[in-house]
Amino acid sequence: MPITVYGIKNCNTMRKAFAWLDQHGVAYSFHDYKKSGVTADKLASWVSRAGGWEHVANKSGLTFRGLPETAKASLDDQRAIALMIEKPSMIRRPIIEADGGKLVIGFSDESFTASFDPSNPAP
Repeated sequence: MPITVYGIKNCNTMRKAFAWLDQHGVAYSFHDYKKSGVTADKLASWVSRAGGWEHVANKSGLTFRGLPETAKASLDDQRAIALMIEKPSMIRRPIIEADGGKLVIGFSDESFTASFDPSNPAP
């Protein structure tokens, strides 16, 4: 199952995700959206598939918390996408795209096991 992992290389959550994938023999390619950027189309796809910008933005991170309250209050999908392009640190990590249109946002042992462990039966 080829997967693409999107994120920022020097991030503790990313390190955990890489370690999990490596330990479980999951092959992946990595796209660092802080260095290589991310397109508005890609972000729009994630926002649409995830059910809104709130699921794609890292609302607990320093970048989001540092936004003026007026900016946070007026966010909709389009404004949030524009901000995430401008400030890629505001995007949750990791975001993983896999075969069949699977989208995994964030890291937890449980979500990775359910999504990528071949010994785990599909639901």
